[in-house]
Amino acid sequence: VSGGNSGGETEARVSVYGGHVLSYGEAGGRDVLWVSGESNYEEGKAIRGGIPICWPWFADHPSDGSKGAHGFARVKMWKVEHVSVPTAGRTELHLGLTSDEGTREVWPYDFDLELIVTLRKRLRVELRVINATNRPFVFTGALHSYFAVSDIKRVSVWGLKGVKYIDKVDGMTEKDQDGAVLFSGETDRVYQETDGDCIIDDPVWGRRIRVGKTGSRSTVVWNPWEGKAGRMTDFGDDEWKGMLCVETANAGEDAVELEPGEEHRLVTMIGTESRD
Repeated sequence: VSGGNSGGETEARVSVYGGHVLSYGEAGGRDVLWVSGESNYEEGKAIRGGIPICWPWFADHPSDGSKGAHGFARVKMWKVEHVSVPTAGRTELHLGLTSDEGTREVWPYDFDLELIVTLRKRLRVELRVINATNRPFVFTGALHSYFAVSDIKRVSVWGLKGVKYIDKVDGMTEKDQDGAVLFSGETDRVYQETDGDCIIDDPVWGRRIRVGKTGSRSTVVWNPWEGKAGRMTDFGDDEWKGMLCVETANAGEDAVELEPGEEHRLVTMIGTESRD
């Protein structure tokens, strides 16, 4: 699935497998998103890169590790509901995923998911969750965005100063962010009680990537670094140098509880800015 605005200024590619945004950027220009050259493109395995949908749990399952990480939404075939051009320069793609016998075996609730991908100058990705069962349910999740960067050692992330985070590399220790996020080793952090924009500053490529969000009070920042990248079969040994995850999430204490018939909307908004 491809999209773009009427002026051809931006383009995006979306896979119905996983409801997965694979690329976004200016036509003929450098991609904003990153996808591994070693990624799997086969049913039952997640695509490594782009914007995977982690749902209905983020990271490991809260009570059963055998169910795997990040839920099942990213390894399901989604249905194209419709594509529209509501205004000049704006394209919308609507995908849907509904509970079935297979999903109920691993998560015993009925649900309706809608993914709305809107492309203008910026990219907007919205995950709409509806509780379609007769009792409340609780979920975590994320729009697990992978960004392309020139050199992880040279970039920084702004917008999280003073925010508390859980450092998953340092034994789940709670810490306070001091200034910009810089990278000198494996990084896996869940920032808490934050709803502000993050800016990925890339001086080598001369651009900033702004990541805005709604429906989220947690932001995840991740880079596997050399050691972990080398142990991942769907990740090139040196690819960690050119990628960075800044994820719009409902993770940890930011879990969402929905009553029957209620809905939740998780939105990420991505665009680039010049450093000049």
